[in-house]
Amino acid sequence: MKKRVVPIIIGFVLLILVNVFASFVYTRIDLTEDQRYSLSESAVSTIKHFEKPVIVDVLLDGNLPPEFLKLQIETRQILEEFASKNNNIKFSFVNPLEEVAQIEGTLTDLQAMGLTPAQITVEDNGKVSQEIVFPWAMVNYDNKTVKVPLLKNKLGVTSEERVNNSVQQLEYVFADAFSKLGIKEKKQVAIIKGNGELDDLFLADFLTSIREYYNIGAITLDSVASNAQKTLDQLTNYDLAIIAKPTEAFTDAEKYILDQYIVNGGKSIWLLDMVDIELDSLLNEEGTALALPRDLNLTDFFFRYGVRINPNLVNDLYFTQIVLATGEGNQSQYNPVPWYYNPMVFSKNEHPITNNIEAVRLQFANTIDTLPNDNKKTILLRSSPLSRVEGTPKQINLDIVNTPPNKEKYTNGDQPMAVLISGTFVSAFANRIKPLQLKGAKDLGEANQMLIVADGDIIANQVRNGRPLELGYDKWTNNYYGNKEFLMNSLNFLLDDSGLINIRSKRVSIPFLDATKVAEQRTKWQLMNIGLPLLLTLIFGLLLQHFRKRRYGI
Repeated sequence: MKKRVVPIIIGFVLLILVNVFASFVYTRIDLTEDQRYSLSESAVSTIKHFEKPVIVDVLLDGNLPPEFLKLQIETRQILEEFASKNNNIKFSFVNPLEEVAQIEGTLTDLQAMGLTPAQITVEDNGKVSQEIVFPWAMVNYDNKTVKVPLLKNKLGVTSEERVNNSVQQLEYVFADAFSKLGIKEKKQVAIIKGNGELDDLFLADFLTSIREYYNIGAITLDSVASNAQKTLDQLTNYDLAIIAKPTEAFTDAEKYILDQYIVNGGKSIWLLDMVDIELDSLLNEEGTALALPRDLNLTDFFFRYGVRINPNLVNDLYFTQIVLATGEGNQSQYNPVPWYYNPMVFSKNEHPITNNIEAVRLQFANTIDTLPNDNKKTILLRSSPLSRVEGTPKQINLDIVNTPPNKEKYTNGDQPMAVLISGTFVSAFANRIKPLQLKGAKDLGEANQMLIVADGDIIANQVRNGRPLELGYDKWTNNYYGNKEFLMNSLNFLLDDSGLINIRSKRVSIPFLDATKVAEQRTKWQLMNIGLPLLLTLIFGLLLQHFRKRRYGI
């Protein structure tokens, strides 16, 4: 008897010791193939400084559709991983629509806070119903709150693909929120003025969005003529400069100031239109306008950095729509029509800036040539394979919406329209007579980067009743495009190359059940999961009864 009891006692004692040891030594092991639950160092660094509780309320609970249940599980897993790195991270899941009597009021309150619900079509056994889900989280710390979107929308994808895209971004969106709460010293971003750039009203949404990360100021190049050195000294206080759709030519002195800013390490984002044409200019009795080359006096400037922006137009069969009115007065109807000069550019997930973003909408975009020099050029946005290039001057006519395109002519696709330049920059004025004298002027700079986009309207938000709308939202078609995300990622990448932006490159794959196979094989799997265990239990019981009769006679 003792021989039997001793091993049991030893095993029981070992089990207690293991549990006691485990209570003092905590570890997590990620056995997933894509390491989806292993946080990057950049993500962990965003929560190290929290010494007081950070409360995360996830509005994703209740009776959820299957794909959103998957998103809930993955969200819980990633928050558990953050909490394992800092026990001040506290989270809970709540159902904002739990109180049926107050649903209408709750919906209004949540939408007033900017929390847009997702309407999901659920099909079960041939029955179709609509469900409302709020895929959001609220991160609270020190009287500050950051809204976190959990659902990543993308044009033309299934619900499963949308959730898969969302799961890939979970680490980034939460790390980004924790980073916003912990920012103490912001970098400086300059908005360049003085050459007919976009009015602040059309930059409002983007500038509002980046204020959470950066301090923003305006630098007017008009002062170059009176005090160039002071203008450069002011500009060098900024980490990055944005030049948004200038319409007036730059003087050599203004170019030299920007050149020395870049050579001395200043980052820059150039959003340029080399063709003078606007959609509004077509809304006349003839419905036509002449697209003319726009001379910004920047060709020699960018030539030294290794690119050339061409005064042409991209005509693309992957287009975004515009809305035109037909009829008069109360009989007017507004219909979306194809507009081939507004390319819709899809990300190929080849770079952290473009990884997993929504399609970007460009308007009257130009092409960019990359030229041989020592700088590295990374093409971030291209036209589709079914696109062509049209030279200017060119007469643009609204009647093209009524003429089916000849696909055989669309053979000059994959044209670069946004290029990231990296390297040790040489001054565009090296070995040339300088337009003015500046203190500490350099011909050879340090390692730097700049982004050039051949479309100035990529940053322009639309306006309704004098108020700016969200960048990327088209009020005429109610479509959302990835313009803001592309520009935000570009800004973050240029100012924080080794930080959060690299989390966007993480790729995970979430398996989903095939809905068609589930419907077709429902009976088979029900029999296997319910009928087979019952059958095996019955057979086992009969065999057991048979052996008992043979052995014991009962």
